[in-house]
Amino acid sequence: MKQTRRTYVHRGDAARRRTRIKNALLGAAFLAAVGLLVRNHRGVDEARAASAFSFALTGDARRLNDALGEAQGELELTRNQLDRANKIIAYSSKYRIAADLASSIYDVAMAEGIEPDLGFRLVKLESEFNERATSRVGAIGLTQVMPATAQYFVKGATREKLYDRETNLRVGFRYLRTLIREYKGNLKIALLVYNRGPAAVDAALGMGLDPANGYDRIVMKGYHGRGTVD
Repeated sequence: MKQTRRTYVHRGDAARRRTRIKNALLGAAFLAAVGLLVRNHRGVDEARAASAFSFALTGDARRLNDALGEAQGELELTRNQLDRANKIIAYSSKYRIAADLASSIYDVAMAEGIEPDLGFRLVKLESEFNERATSRVGAIGLTQVMPATAQYFVKGATREKLYDRETNLRVGFRYLRTLIREYKGNLKIALLVYNRGPAAVDAALGMGLDPANGYDRIVMKGYHGRGTVD
């Protein structure tokens, strides 16, 4: 056989082998690159999918949390309304008065910062829950307030307006709360001033005398509150 080493044919074979090897390497590199791109793309897609899923979960959790908060708020409102209704029914039964009158006394007392239990006691002693009650000295309505006092606490509160249930309760309870504050939380003295007037009570205190006339004892019998709701 004729020797081809170092001949043109031999050199051609070597060149072709190098070309095949080069092409094989390039093909392998291409496949590796494609594989890497696929893996990277898949990773990006998975990351995006995970992110979208996480966002969806976050959105659902937020909506669920909002719904839960709203439900809890409604439940608390319902509980408060039920508690109010039960207390009004109890006061109505205790004092044998109509539920609408009990409701007015309770609501106005709360609005004016007076403990309802004290408010009911005051109204019972002052007027026996008679909205048209009028004293010999001119005190009017449920809380037996004087027109001059009413003018100070509610602008335009005429004598006739003091026969209005809501107006009268608002004036009386606002006046009582003012007295409790003025006498630094001393409920006994505040009640005595409400009943006797500031001049008589302050005069007695100035002389070192006890201004009590029994009014405070009647109102506060069995009562353990402090007068105001805050």
